[in-house]
Amino acid sequence: MSTLLQILLLFSLLCSIASATELPVPLNDEVLSLIVFKSSITDPNAALATWTESDATPCSWTHVECDAATSRVVRLSLDSLGLSGELPRGLDRLTSLHSLSLSHNNLSGPVPAGLSLLPDLHSLDLSYNYFSGILPEDIPLMPSLRYLDLSFNSFSGPLPGSFPSSLRFLMLSGNRFSGPLPSTLSQCSFLLHINVSNNQLSGSPDFSNGFWSLTRLRVIDLSGNQFSGVLAEGMSNLRSLKVLNLSRNRFYGSVPAGLGLCPHLSAVDLSYNALDGSLPDSFRYLTSLLSLSVSNNRLSGQIPDWIGNMSALQTLDLSNNKFTGNLPSSLSGLKDLSYLSLSNNLLSGVIPDSVSQCTRLSELYLRGNSFNGTIPQALFNLGLELLDLSSNGLTGTMPPGSAHIAETLRWLDLSNNDITGTIPAEMALYYNLKYVNLSWNGLKSQLPPELGLFKNLTVLDLRSSELYGAIPGELCDSSSLAVLQLDGNSLSGPIPEEIGNCSALYLLSLAHNSLTGPVPASISDLKRLEILRLEYNNLTGEIPQQLGTLQNLLAVNISNNRLVGRLPTGSIFQTLDQSAIEGNLGICSPLVSEPCKMNVPKPLVLDPNAYPHGNGNDLVTYGSRPGIPKRHNFLSVSAIIAISAALVIILGVMVITLLNISARRRISLLDNALESMCSSSTRSSSPGVGKMVIFGQKNSLRSEDFVDGAESLMNKATELGQGVFGTVYKASIAQDRFVAVKKLFTANIIPYHDDFDREVRILGKARHPNLMPLKGYYWTPQMQLLMSDYAPYGSLHARLHENGDKMPGLTWPERFKVALGTAKGLAHLHQSFKPPIIHYNIKPSNILLDENCN
Repeated sequence: MSTLLQILLLFSLLCSIASATELPVPLNDEVLSLIVFKSSITDPNAALATWTESDATPCSWTHVECDAATSRVVRLSLDSLGLSGELPRGLDRLTSLHSLSLSHNNLSGPVPAGLSLLPDLHSLDLSYNYFSGILPEDIPLMPSLRYLDLSFNSFSGPLPGSFPSSLRFLMLSGNRFSGPLPSTLSQCSFLLHINVSNNQLSGSPDFSNGFWSLTRLRVIDLSGNQFSGVLAEGMSNLRSLKVLNLSRNRFYGSVPAGLGLCPHLSAVDLSYNALDGSLPDSFRYLTSLLSLSVSNNRLSGQIPDWIGNMSALQTLDLSNNKFTGNLPSSLSGLKDLSYLSLSNNLLSGVIPDSVSQCTRLSELYLRGNSFNGTIPQALFNLGLELLDLSSNGLTGTMPPGSAHIAETLRWLDLSNNDITGTIPAEMALYYNLKYVNLSWNGLKSQLPPELGLFKNLTVLDLRSSELYGAIPGELCDSSSLAVLQLDGNSLSGPIPEEIGNCSALYLLSLAHNSLTGPVPASISDLKRLEILRLEYNNLTGEIPQQLGTLQNLLAVNISNNRLVGRLPTGSIFQTLDQSAIEGNLGICSPLVSEPCKMNVPKPLVLDPNAYPHGNGNDLVTYGSRPGIPKRHNFLSVSAIIAISAALVIILGVMVITLLNISARRRISLLDNALESMCSSSTRSSSPGVGKMVIFGQKNSLRSEDFVDGAESLMNKATELGQGVFGTVYKASIAQDRFVAVKKLFTANIIPYHDDFDREVRILGKARHPNLMPLKGYYWTPQMQLLMSDYAPYGSLHARLHENGDKMPGLTWPERFKVALGTAKGLAHLHQSFKPPIIHYNIKPSNILLDENCN
């Protein structure tokens, strides 16, 4: 019996042991925490496939690193795995974690609290995700945190009141943080790198008792915020500083001289602020500096000679300031310089040879100054990729260039100078050119067919360059050409059928030439075309109906040609303004069912008996008058004098028209918009706050002073007319004074306030009894208005064609007075300004009259 009992007990024990081996091994906290993490997020690439519950430890999993001695997780490296979803709670169970990196994923939502429970966490990198909300309040409580990178997320709200004193690296750029920088940052005495760029932070940082006391700092980047105030002295304490970026803020005052005493500085960017004064002499000691940018400030004085002492410089940007004088010869000492921008200053003199001695120069911007003399041939011996000498007073011919620059040059802008001669044949070798702008010069040349060899050419702008001859069909061998502007020249012959091969064109402007023949139907092959300008030519025939298939067309002008027939169907042609088709033989809308009427002039008959005995309105009649027998009429002496005077006026207008075609002008359609598309350099832009400027007043009015004007611009009843560049309204401004306001179309918007103000003020200086003075303007980046006195007596067009019974018709002496006044006003614009101001759109609707027909 006892033996049987023993056997039963042994069997029972074996069964218990077998049963126990079938139970799962309990998961430790780290495995459980990571499995919860995996199940809470989306892993489209199965990067976490090795994370399974069957493992007793996660140390063999991918992207997980454990301590060899304790087998505890110390590092999670989950960068760039395509993970998405919200971060779950539970990672705080990884109590030995030293480093957590989740950068470059698609994680979103708030960062869960509890990270402060990780006492050994040294590094936290959540950059390049979509995390949002405010920062957890327990981040400052992480006692061991040294590296914190939350860049390029959507965090918002104020920064925490403090950060861990152990912090070395703080990167918060590319978020929506607002408010001031916490003053407690000065307690992070070990801080080496701070980057809070591209947020909405504001206030005046405590430099003296804050940043300047953090003597270990190597990188300071506060750019792209709304910080303001004066840059206090004390920078000389930052003996370890290598990079300082305070650009795109609202700092003012002078550049701190102490900055020149930071011996290890390699990059300084103070651009887009309101700093004034001159460059501190202490900068001469920055011999290790690689990059200096102080563009878009109010700095003045001459560029100092000691600039050549900064021999390590690779980038120098002093553009958009008020520097004066000649370029220093010491520039030749900058042997490593690759980028030099001095655009839009007040510099003068010739371009010195010292610039050409910067042998590594690849980008050179000198636009918008007053340089004169010829273009140095040595510049074209460099390996330049971009050369912009536009808007100066350069003379002479274009240098032929060299094989070296022919291989490298991608961007060439010599526009708005006084360059003469021909386009050199060597340009055919510049096969890498993408942008060419030689407009507003005196290049008396034919269009070289070799321009079509530039397979990468995107923009070709040769406006107002005195070009002649035919447009070569080979020009469109370049299939990448997107912008072709040849208006304002003396080109003749037909528009080549090959124009349809320019499949990438979105702007085609051939206006103000002497082109003949029909409008090619091949233009309908330009499916990307947005702007088509063919006005003021001698084009004939009907407009191809295929043009109605161009769905992307936004603006068309075919006025002042010899075109006939019905406009194509399509939305843009159905809504064309009359000014875009006027001056042709007979064009009518596609919506009209009647045949188009031909505008053939009737014979002119002068009746000497009608004046002075009549009222003067019958002097010029058309055809024969009913009821009056035909007879031989002899002209009186007074009639002959009047006819002679009229012929003189007509001849004067013709001469002025020829001047309009050949003279240089500075206000042009889309000039700044194209520049912004193609240029790789950054330009200044004013804030988007409405600003009204009234010429002749000391103080500028802001947008609040625009009383009823804004409502008038939305009221169809106040519209006075519409032209190519904008719509004119009757509006009131400041104490019910009526003015005429031209609201520029979007295509004519000038995005930079400084450029707009400069151009408009030139027009504002035009004062003459026969000119309607420009009174002021209103500017924002989105809407721009030009204001002049309201003319209650209307235009010449209205008096001639829309008068009805409101006012008596114009007598011959009144018509003579209008013609003479128009000629005097134009002569003042052409002869009293250098360069001349060109109206470029003379027509009856733009000639305004007063009660005396002046």
